[in-house]
Amino acid sequence: MNLIPNYYKNRVALNVLAGSVENAKEIYEAAAGHVVVDVLTKNYDTDEAAIDDMKKYQEVTNNGLSVGFCAGDPNQSAMVSRVSKVLQPQHVNQVFTGVGTSRALLGQADTVINGLVSPTGKVGVVNIATGPKSSQKAAAEVPVETAIALLQDMGGTSFKFFPMGGLKHEAEFRAVAQACAAEGFNLEPTGGIDLNNFEAILQIALDAGVKQIIPHVYSSIIDKATGLTRPEDVAELWRVTKRLVDASELVAAE
Repeated sequence: MNLIPNYYKNRVALNVLAGSVENAKEIYEAAAGHVVVDVLTKNYDTDEAAIDDMKKYQEVTNNGLSVGFCAGDPNQSAMVSRVSKVLQPQHVNQVFTGVGTSRALLGQADTVINGLVSPTGKVGVVNIATGPKSSQKAAAEVPVETAIALLQDMGGTSFKFFPMGGLKHEAEFRAVAQACAAEGFNLEPTGGIDLNNFEAILQIALDAGVKQIIPHVYSSIIDKATGLTRPEDVAELWRVTKRLVDASELVAAE
């Protein structure tokens, strides 16, 4: 079982929500396999129910499963870790304080684990108080580089920068991307990303030289009537991704 996401040219993989197993299969095909499909622990009453159902998603995506917790809900952190231990998915979403637990329970270094950090309104500074208890207290604001080092200490793979509000925090996002590139750390822009701003957001991360990028595109491409992610929108995201990564590769070769 492959534990590493299928990055396009080892650079970018998409992250989108799957509303059903069939939807996951459609998403996977629409992105030519360069995607991890997010399934939320919050949708299940027990670990066992989550594990049994998420195995079906693994089967149709070649383990392109992302275990998630719904809108950064820190109260799902422990369940995400427990479920991920059994499933061994390619991708795990975590709050900042849950990263070490997830890595220890996984027992291997290949699965991607992001650590959620939030904008502060200050360029070069992020809030790391995103855990079940810490998120209820005053923000813990630290330099981006320090937050990266802390996540590396805990076995984290990437920054989940959330909530971005699309390009609302563009200056902060640029600083985060530059720091991730400098520290050899990966980046997962999340929140308010849609078909209109996706290209600009991905381009910023590519131009900064971030090693690997997993943009999260959620509610904007979900059909409100069915609750399913629209495969045609995923296909469009994939076309943009391929074009930008190919162009970035050409620039790097010049």
